[in-house]
Amino acid sequence: MTDVRIRRFRDADAAATARVFYDTVHHATQDFYDDAQRKAWAPRVPDLEPWLARIRPQTAFVAERNGKVIGFMTLRGDGYIDLAYVAPDVVGKGVAKALYDAILADAGNAGLARLTSEASHLARRFFERQGWRVVEEQSVLRNGVALTNFRMAFDIRDDR
Repeated sequence: MTDVRIRRFRDADAAATARVFYDTVHHATQDFYDDAQRKAWAPRVPDLEPWLARIRPQTAFVAERNGKVIGFMTLRGDGYIDLAYVAPDVVGKGVAKALYDAILADAGNAGLARLTSEASHLARRFFERQGWRVVEEQSVLRNGVALTNFRMAFDIRDDR
């Protein structure tokens, strides 16, 4: 998508990113997670103050098209990609890759040697295409419901 702009997250993006998170969970993961699992994962659009409290300590980038946020990705200081979501209508269209490239450049500039994440089935496919490997399949509880995800890792130095 050539009309996508990647930029740093701003507090004003909180509502839009919370909505992208919710919409992606409920409308892009149905091939992997049933309705009860999606509701446990994201029972509602996140409240903005806790959402901001989660994102602010991280490096975060948003993707926007025509002024509308269509995706975002966050990186903790320890190299953990915490959140990686794109709007359901742009999944598979290069938005996640553009966000990932910004995160990878930032991680390299910070001197990080390794990135990790706990990826959903959908994110696993994306990360594997970027050269990541699955460390472990795991079952996690969200609001009392078990969901499968994947501990994944990527060694930045191996990619250079």
